[in-house]
Amino acid sequence: MLLRQLEYLVALARERHFARAAAACHVSQPSLSAAIRKLEHELDVPIVQRGQRYEGLTPEGERVLLWANRILAECDALRQDLSTMRGSLSGVLRIGAIPTALTVAPLLTTPFCQRHPHARITLESLPSREITRRLAEFELDIAMTYVDGDEPDRQVVPLYQERYLLLTPSDGEFADRESLRWAEAATVPLCLLSRQMRNRRILDETFAAVGASVVPAIETDTVSALYAHVASRQWSSVISHAWLHMFGVPQGMRVVRLDDPPRSPRIGLVMAGHDPEPMLARALVDIARDVDVRGELDRVLARHL
Repeated sequence: MLLRQLEYLVALARERHFARAAAACHVSQPSLSAAIRKLEHELDVPIVQRGQRYEGLTPEGERVLLWANRILAECDALRQDLSTMRGSLSGVLRIGAIPTALTVAPLLTTPFCQRHPHARITLESLPSREITRRLAEFELDIAMTYVDGDEPDRQVVPLYQERYLLLTPSDGEFADRESLRWAEAATVPLCLLSRQMRNRRILDETFAAVGASVVPAIETDTVSALYAHVASRQWSSVISHAWLHMFGVPQGMRVVRLDDPPRSPRIGLVMAGHDPEPMLARALVDIARDVDVRGELDRVLARHL
């Protein structure tokens, strides 16, 4: 069994298409197919469900994929460990981030790349549930996500607590207010993130706690699309103060502080409790301990308030 065969299998499971997987691995499709057939022969199990096109993995293939991700992660950790001994980290740091935390990522990734110029980063926007799964299955090294109390089998480094604001037209009903109650914010036409996103579920819970409910005029699954709609000045939105770091306040809009919710969600770095831990992930944690993320976001908030 060769590592190359495992890499081909992981690429096929990710791309769900033989030609795309071969292109991602920089080999011909026949070469990739032959390598996976050889892996099936060596392990004496069917791995791929074959028809006229890729139809998924067999149950045995899913188990092989889990081990392939684990073995490749261990090999990557070995390379990182050896590069540390040489005095310079190298390799690829795989980060997953919930969409609402992506705006903060450059506060960590920029100094990381400056300190470790031979390392590279892949940063994916993922739902919180998908982050949990991919950390456990060695598909991610570290994540920026919500952290709630005890995190069994995971290492957590808190970064900041979300603070919520009403982003509203500067000539709107509440534009002259310094702060608002959540029940008041529920009365204006809103554009919010969609219900499958954790941020939206937190907002719905907070509105429900004060006896209010919201039916947004527009729902979207990206912060950038939300801002694009709100910039038209037809709607307001409840935003996290962290979004101001990237998007600021559109022209003709202003932010009004909302009363603190009963529970302020925390965003943090999360690593699965694998041993040995990925060296690049540990290096990002070291960066996070040096960077005052909370303070930087508070300074941005103060400027806009």
